[in-house]
Amino acid sequence: MTYGARETAEPPGGAGQERPELQKAVEDFVACGFTGIQLRVNDGRGEWVGTAGVAELGGSARPPADGRTRIGSVTKTFTAALVLRLVAGGGLGLEDPVADHLPEFGLDRRITVRMLLQHTSGIFNFTGEYFEDGTVAPGIVWQGREWVDGRFRTHRPQDLVRLALSKPARFEPGTDWSYSNTNYVLARLLIEKVTGRSLPEAMREHILQPLDLADTLVPETGQEEVPAPHAHAYYRYEADGRTTTVDVTRQNPSWISSGGDMISSTADLHTFVSALVGGRLLPAGLLAEMCTPEAKAGYGLGVMVQDTGRGGTVITHNGGIAGHAALMYATPDGGTTLTAAVNYVDDSAMSLAEAFGKATQRLVEEVFCPPAG
Repeated sequence: MTYGARETAEPPGGAGQERPELQKAVEDFVACGFTGIQLRVNDGRGEWVGTAGVAELGGSARPPADGRTRIGSVTKTFTAALVLRLVAGGGLGLEDPVADHLPEFGLDRRITVRMLLQHTSGIFNFTGEYFEDGTVAPGIVWQGREWVDGRFRTHRPQDLVRLALSKPARFEPGTDWSYSNTNYVLARLLIEKVTGRSLPEAMREHILQPLDLADTLVPETGQEEVPAPHAHAYYRYEADGRTTTVDVTRQNPSWISSGGDMISSTADLHTFVSALVGGRLLPAGLLAEMCTPEAKAGYGLGVMVQDTGRGGTVITHNGGIAGHAALMYATPDGGTTLTAAVNYVDDSAMSLAEAFGKATQRLVEEVFCPPAG
């Protein structure tokens, strides 16, 4: 079912420029089955902001153009940037064995800080491993009615790590690549050990306050709300022969921890990624390390380095979490950025995953690969 496809885009913000191709792009995105979208584009023509769809099922109001959203795995880019700030300050080294800083977990001493940030540690993903032959090794509950009913439960990051370490490693450290949320929960604990502060405090000091990111936060323990204004997130499950759709905007995101718990806005994501690729957060050498991809998946240190398909490159990380998603793209010089927040109805089959990938690619092509002339 397509929600909100009848809605038109909000008139462009920023410089008030007319960008009909972007208006059509957000309308097309919603028509793929998403409840709503907020899009922000900054390029040589200035800034364009638009929305399409609805903020809430059954309503008529569009998503707020300045709304906050859960950003899912875009959290990893913030976390990686913070780790690299600590490396720049001399308190940490990319080649340090993580076990030297977190001895309580009995980690393989071959696992380095770099491997955590680049997903080459081989550590089991606590949200489950999906293998090439179609088999699945389950982790914590994060889908279905059981997750919906337990979505306010608190999970300690140490417990998520211990669960992961109780499972077989995916491969020997440094020999392959596999996306694992556990790497970034370990990065969280590493930050807290090195700084002596909680991750929310360290993030505010090193990233959020220097960039004046007033809409961005790391949820504190027990913080369940997305600050207003925001669009709503939904989750659908089947039980007892019935399909039930639940508003899951409020939840305790400790189940994903620093693998994807942060909240932000399209404006703050633009400011953050512009500052990051523009060299305002990291010295040139560390920024170059961050944006150097490994060979298998094109993953750097907390970012993807992606070919646009037309000769260009973008620095990116996207994320999704139970009915909310965020997009973040920038050219390597920061001259063009695309940031977006999407609200939708999620389910255990991740039935919108294919549509999400295709619709996102069309947005990227529209912004970063416009037709000649």
